[in-house]
Amino acid sequence: MKFSETPLHGAFVVEIEPRLDERGFFARAWCEREFREHGLNPALSQCNVSWNTKAGTLHGMHYQEAPYAEAKLVRCTRGAMFDAIVDLRLDSPTYTRWYGLELSADNRRMIYVPEGFAHGYQTLVDDTELYYQVSVPYQPNAARGVRWDDPAFGIQWPEASGRTMAERDRTYPDFQP
Repeated sequence: MKFSETPLHGAFVVEIEPRLDERGFFARAWCEREFREHGLNPALSQCNVSWNTKAGTLHGMHYQEAPYAEAKLVRCTRGAMFDAIVDLRLDSPTYTRWYGLELSADNRRMIYVPEGFAHGYQTLVDDTELYYQVSVPYQPNAARGVRWDDPAFGIQWPEASGRTMAERDRTYPDFQP
């Protein structure tokens, strides 16, 4: 696997390295040893699938509060999406900065989201599915979020003619550092 650090401290884009032959290819999409060698949390406690029927569907920005903060490895397995992360770690040199990239079934890229980051995504095409691995199980009492369009972060989302989102994601209060 190829690990490329993003502008946000501790967050990485992870790409597979396919080994091609006449049948197609084979590649690793996760390796505990390689994650540990890059200083990333290799714990795997839960895997989730999210399927979205319409382009313009937006989820986020979500995180879990300590002691249930979670690291995530996110991959788009069908369709395409714009993925965004925000560093909410008070002691981080990239505190409140965001980073976004396109993940798709075609580019097969993944993003590693460290503990203490908010995460969200917007689908770019109909019938988009993502698969993500998390380091700790979901804890409803620790679930938190920040608003997708909060001016404190200035995330530049793709245009969407008919954005679909949950009321809770639309109405998180303004971020208070």
